[in-house]
Amino acid sequence: MKIQGQAALVTGGASGLGEATARELARLGAKVAVLDRNAELAEQVAKDIGGIACACDITDTESVSAALDRAAAAHGPARILMNVAGVGGAKRIVAKDGSPAPLEDFTRVVNINLVGAYNMSRLFAARCAKLDPAEGGERGVILFTASVAAFDGQVGQQAYSASKAGLAGMTLPMARDLAQHGIRVCTIAPGLFATPLLKELPEPVQQALAASIPFPPRLGAPSEFAELACHIVTNGHLNGETIRLDGALRMSPR
Repeated sequence: MKIQGQAALVTGGASGLGEATARELARLGAKVAVLDRNAELAEQVAKDIGGIACACDITDTESVSAALDRAAAAHGPARILMNVAGVGGAKRIVAKDGSPAPLEDFTRVVNINLVGAYNMSRLFAARCAKLDPAEGGERGVILFTASVAAFDGQVGQQAYSASKAGLAGMTLPMARDLAQHGIRVCTIAPGLFATPLLKELPEPVQQALAASIPFPPRLGAPSEFAELACHIVTNGHLNGETIRLDGALRMSPR
């Protein structure tokens, strides 16, 4: 699918990997809607790239529908959905005092990372399926953002790893399900990237993390994630696949 002139949606587009993806899509000529719970930051990014900001909670159906309506009114029906919004967090199952981890902490992460991404995608797909097919019968592209933690999560990452593994596991069946509508589905599983959250760590910690990556021994650049995300859009034979983007990193238990 050609990106030039297409309407695109980016969840979590106000910062980090989402912001980089929104900027790359705009650079390639897409009409970008920046969806984020942080409306102020979303407005800043949207203004900078000539897009539109949409306050959006991906776990709330009414919020998603309103964002899709606002984006469509400004740019027309979207054919590209980049699911980048998500949260982290780590907690041991049994605390030092012997108490079990709060169930609500696990539920929150899974609800945002997995259920929220599914909610966003189902509502997008229902609209996209009604569009006229483009070249080759294609109507749209959905991207999920998993993590290497889906495959080698560390101690305390039960919720995060489960949510990201769920995205990877959902990719192929969703691609098969939406094939009849000409909608492709792929996932990127990034490793350690220089996002604002990671940049808050002390410099020695950042250097140690970078040194753990076989090659190149550095943190990934958000622009590298964005470039792969956009390549998936343009490469029509990429479908139902989860791609690790990690410099051959395999996470240690701790």
